[in-house]
Amino acid sequence: MALTTGIVGLPNVGKSTLFNAITQAGAESANYPFCTIDPNVGIVEVPDVRLQKLTELVEPKKTIPTAFEFTDIAGIVEGASKGEGLGNKFLSHIRQVDAISHVVRCFADDNITHVSGGVNPIRDIEVINLELILADLESIEKRITRVAKLAKTRDKEAVAELEVLELLRDAFENEKPARSVDFTDEQQKIVKNLHLLTSKPVLYVANVSEEDLLSPDDNEYVKLVKEFAAAEGSQVILVCAKIESEIAELEGEEKQMFLEELGIKESGLDQLIRAAYDLLGLQTYFTAGVQEVRAWTFRKGTKAPQAAGIIHTDFERGFIRAEVVSYDDLVDAGTMAVAKERGKVRLEGKEYIVQDGDVVHFRFNV
Repeated sequence: MALTTGIVGLPNVGKSTLFNAITQAGAESANYPFCTIDPNVGIVEVPDVRLQKLTELVEPKKTIPTAFEFTDIAGIVEGASKGEGLGNKFLSHIRQVDAISHVVRCFADDNITHVSGGVNPIRDIEVINLELILADLESIEKRITRVAKLAKTRDKEAVAELEVLELLRDAFENEKPARSVDFTDEQQKIVKNLHLLTSKPVLYVANVSEEDLLSPDDNEYVKLVKEFAAAEGSQVILVCAKIESEIAELEGEEKQMFLEELGIKESGLDQLIRAAYDLLGLQTYFTAGVQEVRAWTFRKGTKAPQAAGIIHTDFERGFIRAEVVSYDDLVDAGTMAVAKERGKVRLEGKEYIVQDGDVVHFRFNV
């Protein structure tokens, strides 16, 4: 499932340092090779303690985690919507991602010049947001001209779309993103077909110093970002990109010891991966057998045949039914045999909606 979140940010906010940590993390891992499939795309595994527990129970020949993609978006400066700097490249890359991880500088360092002359996270956020809004405004104004002509002929679809476009124009002219507008379900379908930049879900990544990572509540910049994010219903993840680049070179016990020395439970990168995964409405089901224990990514609300198709199209085409047990029930039982004895293994049909943490065996015939 090729879903990806794009990492955006102004120059010198720590975006590249964070992306480099993503592409380097766990490169020597035996489980899954974190890698870069393109100069600006990094693949990382989704951290999940459930996979480790299932491996201990089943003792398979191999264990395969599910993965997630991050895209390093070209740098942006004010005026990007008009082609300033790498503006056109920035906009073309951001159109191709499904969500946005917006890195914001929340640390002061005289040795690292800020592109705007000083640290101001809200100004930085608004620079990028405004460029996306301006690009979307230009796009819908062109569409309004075309759709308005059709609407005059009382074409029902055109009338409905024109209403949506005018609501969007009002929002953009007030410097509000498309995701801030409250649309009906039917209107939302129209918005989706417009492929707007400001419709994409966003989470903010507050890049802090090592000292502030341990006491984030003392960082006034972080407070401002959290207030801004809360107002638009977005999430904030704290990272120290500098530390993440150091953590990326470690693995296993060495990594855990380093985190403990810092006084933190898990890396900011792991938190970011999970937050981005959740932002896109993604969940995980598992297959567990002696050959392999594997995690699979699916969209929330996916039915059993389509979930089976993620493994192989034949599984969906010839779907018969699915044997399903929840992760918690399987762990509580200790083995699949005991779970069956307790009646915890269910047979589900084509209408079953797969749940996060389901351990599934698909039956099919082609």
